[in-house]
Amino acid sequence: MNIGEFKNVGGRLLGSIATRTIDLPRLGLRQVESTNERAPVFEILALNVGNRWVQIGALWEAVAKNTTGEAFLQGTIDDPSLSEPLPIALFGSDEEGFRVAWRRPQPRDAFAPLNRGAPRREDEGAGAGGFGDSTAGEGGALGTGAELDDEIPF
Repeated sequence: MNIGEFKNVGGRLLGSIATRTIDLPRLGLRQVESTNERAPVFEILALNVGNRWVQIGALWEAVAKNTTGEAFLQGTIDDPSLSEPLPIALFGSDEEGFRVAWRRPQPRDAFAPLNRGAPRREDEGAGAGGFGDSTAGEGGALGTGAELDDEIPF
């Protein structure tokens, strides 16, 4: 759902966001200059009641996971006056302007299968921080070692 827009006005990206309960009529995007690859691309600024610009969020570059591979900006707006952060995504460009989209986060399904992925390191095993090799034989049968009926000396 589109909830706002930013346009290039005199070399500045200015815009607004409005929903049924949120009205942010004067927003700006300030470019972040950083060599840190984790730094945001823009800070989101709002004009407060004292007529001062204050930071209320940030935007990072992202790429759509669908087949289009479209680049966009994503981040959140947060302020003590909001009941919770507002996740947003901006589609467009600095020259043409941006459309601001919002999507309600989907709750996690507690009964969905877990995908824990492969082990992070191939060398995990005995002595390398893992649990070691399995003692189970083929088909899950008890592997080598003492049988249940064998007497184990202490």
